[in-house]
Amino acid sequence: MSNDGFLTRLNQYRAMWILVFFDLPTETKVERRVASKFRKALITDGFSMFQFSIYLRFCASRENAEVHIKRVKMLLPKKGKVGILHVTDRQFGMMELFHGIKEVKKEQPSQQLEMF
Repeated sequence: MSNDGFLTRLNQYRAMWILVFFDLPTETKVERRVASKFRKALITDGFSMFQFSIYLRFCASRENAEVHIKRVKMLLPKKGKVGILHVTDRQFGMMELFHGIKEVKKEQPSQQLEMF
């Protein structure tokens, strides 16, 4: 294996993805404000929405991931549930993603007029 291949493989295990899952109450105006503030703080820290209550962030190293995990822990709301998962880039790359496809009827081709 070449050095480039070795380094790529090493980086796949060193680089990390952080996933933050949350289910926060939103019944009152105050709860909605707290949930919104939490989401905005995640975005400010470089997280992107993966699904409505799942945000993720790429980190170049475990040490960098630990910094961002500590930041998320400092942001935790008093109510609700929050989970933090960190996986290697290699593990993240093995995720299978499926997007639902709404069945659409095929359009009938318009009638082509022929000119003689």
